[in-house]
Amino acid sequence: MAGRRDALLNREKGQSLFGSRIVGAVAIGVLLGCVFAFLLPHGLFSSSDSQTIHNLRDRISNQMVSSECESLEQVNALKSDVQTAKEKNYELKKEVRSLMEKLRQAEQGKGHAQEQVVALGDKHKVGPFGTVKGLRANPTVIPDESINPRLAKILEEVAIYKEVIVVLANSNVKEMLEVWFTNIKRVGIPNHLVVALDNTIEEFCKSNDVPVYRRDPDEGVDTIAKTGGNHAVSGLKFRVLREFLQLGYSVLLSDVDIVYLQNPFDHLYRDSDVESMSDGHNNYTAYGFNDVFDEPKMGWARYAHTMRIWVYNSGFFYIRPTLPSIELLDRVASRLSSDPKSWDQAVFNEELFFPSHPGYDGLHAAKRTMDMYLFMNSKVLFKTVRKDDKLKKLKPVIVHLNYHPDKFARMKAVVDFYVNGKQDALDRFPDGSE
Repeated sequence: MAGRRDALLNREKGQSLFGSRIVGAVAIGVLLGCVFAFLLPHGLFSSSDSQTIHNLRDRISNQMVSSECESLEQVNALKSDVQTAKEKNYELKKEVRSLMEKLRQAEQGKGHAQEQVVALGDKHKVGPFGTVKGLRANPTVIPDESINPRLAKILEEVAIYKEVIVVLANSNVKEMLEVWFTNIKRVGIPNHLVVALDNTIEEFCKSNDVPVYRRDPDEGVDTIAKTGGNHAVSGLKFRVLREFLQLGYSVLLSDVDIVYLQNPFDHLYRDSDVESMSDGHNNYTAYGFNDVFDEPKMGWARYAHTMRIWVYNSGFFYIRPTLPSIELLDRVASRLSSDPKSWDQAVFNEELFFPSHPGYDGLHAAKRTMDMYLFMNSKVLFKTVRKDDKLKKLKPVIVHLNYHPDKFARMKAVVDFYVNGKQDALDRFPDGSE
């Protein structure tokens, strides 16, 4: 009990002492307030000090506004610098692409040159089994600009890496020509040229900013150019193409009934004199097959093996400026002029494929067949591709409406299907012609 009482007395003393301290602190505060009021009647800060503070506030505010303006100018300057950097980067990318393409061509040319040295140079011993390769591509001719300086100047401006897409057109195919160059522009293929066969097409191309070349008048040929139908104009192209090859340019010859969906120059091999799309509609017909001919009356020898391939399409092929290529054009043009009823595609394939035999010297030209699903004819599209869910997802490089007479309508449908995404655009057409 005594211990508890002592504890209570100590706590009361502590509380009393704490209260005394508070009272003392309050008294000191009041006393100090009185002293400051007597010595500084106008307050701690004078009016001049207040003005100084106000001026300081204004100065800070002005600096902040000035800083904001400077920041805005800096941001705009930075944006301008970024845009300039982007433009320089784009130009650098173009230069890099150009250099890469030149390097690719140089390497390709080096490979061809090595093959030529091996095939045409000094005699060599045969290498190990499986290492021997013959000459794949013939050397290109020396360009001769004197044969057509006007065309040479146009090609110098239009062609890229000495390559150009060429189409012949007169007023009979004006609607299809518009679809042709509209899709070429959409894909972004700058190296294309229309050989205008009449004044109307020349003016039409100029008004649509399409590179155009108007041939000089040529008796006989000029009449075909202005009034001829598809086959007549198709035969004329072999004569016209000769000048392009003489000038040293590789030509991707195109009919007008073709829809471009990708850049074809990205999908060429360039290892042959002629690289052509096929009229075939499957692997066998497009790339060749062993066709067995059965003649029962021959008994034991009733089966005869034959090699077959469907013809190349003379409306879309890539041709390099080589001597065999120019010889091919000369042969076809000569035969068509002597027999106007001949079909240019049949003559084109006969000269390409018929071998030398008694009384006839065949053409020694290297050939390559294009991928039939990338370079697609309209039979492949309407008979096979549009009915196959997997094949429908593939995007061809071009579609050639060569198998059907209603070309313009089908060209527009191809654009709707592959470009505009209309999945039923091809459904209303029959497999063949009506």
